Order: sequence, then C-alpha cells, then structure tokens
Amino acid sequence: MKKTLEFRAHDGEIEDIALGPDNKVVTAGRDFQCCVWQQDQLVTGLRWHENLPGIPDKAYRYQACRDSGTFLGLGTVTGSVAIHIAFSLQRLYYVKEAHGIVVTDVAFVPESQPGRELLGGHEAALLSVAVDSRCKLHLLPTRRSLPVWLLLLLCAGLIVATILLLQLAFPGFL
Repeated sequence: MKKTLEFRAHDGEIEDIALGPDNKVVTAGRDFQCCVWQQDQLVTGLRWHENLPGIPDKAYRYQACRDSGTFLGLGTVTGSVAIHIAFSLQRLYYVKEAHGIVVTDVAFVPESQPGRELLGGHEAALLSVAVDSRCKLHLLPTRRSLPVWLLLLLCAGLIVATILLLQLAFPGFL
C-alpha cells in the first residue's frame, strides 16, 4: 500500500473514520468535531455548540460515524445517537442518551432484501452498539413531501390570489 494523501483533519486523535460516496471521507475526532472531507478539503463539519445549543462542547464528543451515501449516522461518548443528511449535515433524528454510556459503533442496515424487510416503511435504519452491552435499532421515519404537481398547483393558486387581491386593492390594475 502507498500513502496517497496526508493532511491534518483534527486537533488530537481521530475516533472513527468512514468512507462515503464520491470519494468523501467522514471523520469523528477528540476535538468535538465531525467532518466531511473530499480529498484534503473540508466539505462541511459539525460542532456541538452550533448544532445543539445549550449543550456545552466539553460534555459531548462524536465517537462513531458511518455514511450510507444519503445519511450520516453518529454516536457519542454520552450514548446519544443522531442521523444527519450526508451532504448538508441537517439533523433528521436525535436521541439523547439512547445508551447509558459510550456508543462504540454505528452501522446502517444494508439495502439488501432482508434489510428492506427490516426497514418496513422507514427511510433508514441505524444500529448502535455501546459499552452498556446493548444494540439498538433506530428507525428514521419516511419524510413526507408534496408531489410536484401539487406544489405547482399551489404556486399557481398563490399567483392568481395575489393578482385578484391587487385588483381589489387597486381597481384598474389590469
């Protein structure tokens, strides 16, 4: 094996590393950060004080990370578990102290036939393992979204309503 790239990702030790799609790498470090990298360039990152205000930086630390391509699963030293959208790091799911102590690993249920059966109607499933000798399954509910045709219909209705209101407010507008 040959080293192809070396860069400083964190201040201190790296707790976990995961390979994602499009040659992206996710790292969780002892510096209380979780970072998404493309080569040696920081794409985006998570910091406790920015994402969970009111919780002191030093009280929590990312311990484990996995990137399914669509989602990023995270576990912490305090037993919390979270699922974020991989490209924007928007938090979709969070359970404070899902485990009694350190989450040592997280893994998404694969999209195989048995995995799809386990998912049921959920968008994703994340397994978490902790020092408390427990393995927990976290199910991410399917996000609701409007069909495109309904969104276009609502926009058209809004435009018509705006024109009618302008006509009532300013007679002779049209």
